Order: sequence, then C-alpha cells, then structure tokens
Amino acid sequence: MAAVVVEPGGGQDDRVPLPEVLQRLIQEPEFWTGRLSPTDDLPSQLRVSFPVVNGYGLVLDIDFPSGERTLGLRCPASSEPVQLGWAPAEGPYPAALRWWELESCARVIALADPTLPHPGLVVALLSPFAPATAEDDGTAIAAVREAAYRSLRREVPAAVPAGPEQAPLPLFTGEQWWPAPPAPSPQVLDEAAIAALSAPATAALAVRWDKRFPHEQVADLVSRAAAQLRHLPDEQWYAQTRSLARRIADSGDLVSVPALLGALTEAGCDHPTVLDALSEPLVPLEACWMVETLAGAEPGTLLRHQL
Repeated sequence: MAAVVVEPGGGQDDRVPLPEVLQRLIQEPEFWTGRLSPTDDLPSQLRVSFPVVNGYGLVLDIDFPSGERTLGLRCPASSEPVQLGWAPAEGPYPAALRWWELESCARVIALADPTLPHPGLVVALLSPFAPATAEDDGTAIAAVREAAYRSLRREVPAAVPAGPEQAPLPLFTGEQWWPAPPAPSPQVLDEAAIAALSAPATAALAVRWDKRFPHEQVADLVSRAAAQLRHLPDEQWYAQTRSLARRIADSGDLVSVPALLGALTEAGCDHPTVLDALSEPLVPLEACWMVETLAGAEPGTLLRHQL
C-alpha cells in the first residue's frame, strides 16, 4: 500500500480522531516490540503528526519494510518537518529530545486532544528518542514509561458462557466440570514486554551536537509548551481547584483525589482527559500527571512520592 499520513489533533480547531490504521497498529504487541511483519494491508510508510502548540508539532515517520523510524519537528509556516533523529529497526535510538521536553509536549498534546485520553500514547511512541541522561531521575522516567505502556488498552469481547448442551447429572454440575473460558486481557502488552520497553535506555548518538540540529526551534517549542502548562491552572474552573491540587501534590497522598474530581465537576469541568485521569479505577501514575498539571507543580513532584 502507499504511504499514509496521519494527523491526530493537537488543538481545539484541528482535532480529528486517531485514524483506523494507527488505532489498529497500536493494539498489536508486535508493533511495539519491533516484530511486526509487513502485510498487504499495511502502508509502506506511516507518518503520525502530533500538533503541540502555535504551529509546532512532533512528527514520527515509520517505514514498515525496513522498520526504520524518524522523529521530526514541524515548525510554523513549514510544510515538511525538520529531522531530529533517525533510528534503524534494531536501534539504537538517538537522544533527539531531553526527557522533560518530551514529557511537557506529551502533556500539552493530551490536554488539547480528548481523543488522546492520556499522554501515554505519545510517550510510548516517542520516548525511545528521549532516553534518560545522568541528570535525569531514571526511576521516575522508567515509571512513567511503564505507565505509558500500561495505558495501551483494547476492547475485548465478552467471554462466551460455557456449559453443557443439556442439564448434566447432579454429580457433574460443579464449576470444575464446566470452567469458564479465560478472558482475554484488555492490556495490549504483557508484563515481560512492558518491563523490557520500560527499562531505562542510556543516551546514545547525541544528535543535538550536530550543528544542523534545530536548537532554536526546539527551544521555542518547549518554551511555549511550558508556558501553556503554567497558565492552565489559572483558567476557568481549574483556578477554583488549584489550591486543593497543590495540597495533594505537596502531601504526596492521593487520598484527596476524589475530592478534587468532585470539586472540578461541581465547578463545571467537563474535559474528558482531566476527568478520566482522576476517576476510578484510579491509576496512581495517571492521576499524578494530572494533579501536578492542575497544581502548576514541577513534573515529578507528586510522582516521586508514589515510587
């Protein structure tokens, strides 16, 4: 098949649902483990573009015959992205982005696009290009990456009830004779794959030393993303609940998250990404990123208490 260009939303005016081809691929374990075999129904190339802020976006190009991946930066008034890094199928991946740069962009993307209910998809797709450095908290990064891969879920059909075609003899009516079929897991990746993918990678191929690397554009993107996150707690209903979010972030205790969810709902918040991250069943690391964002706290403020 020909190349496919995918443009998930990243702003209030350009949101579109994730296209079918990407929705299908992210539910395939082989897509994440690098063992996806080319088939006739796969495009030869896939471009996934995540708009971030003010015309900037992160672009991932995947070549399926070779498995090569390229990360690019789309700049305002530019039709083609500038290459940030390239990786062969077997790696290694270049340290094209610093971890905190990717995390800031992933939060902005998820907040702007309710079709991406969690930064996990962006982190899972792009974090290989942002390995931990000596200055980073490797434990926290591994935990965020683990949460990202765990956030990859799929719909599973209900198990078909098992049972005899006709009423059995009383001796054989017990469940041990008619065990229910195993229910498939909604989690895309098994524990072994999650552990392998979440393992901290060392920074390699420091492409940012190259004079052709777009340092100024990346710095501008990150600055604008950080500013958007700083201003969010002052907007509309978030301002009414910022003090509570701040207390949760400072205390390190998630016990007040239901109270925060109730306060947001009472204030009129209907943002699906915000509400989903704070709703039951509560996933601690998913709640952490939202509480930190609503509190205007440094990423990791609450997370470190949960590790």
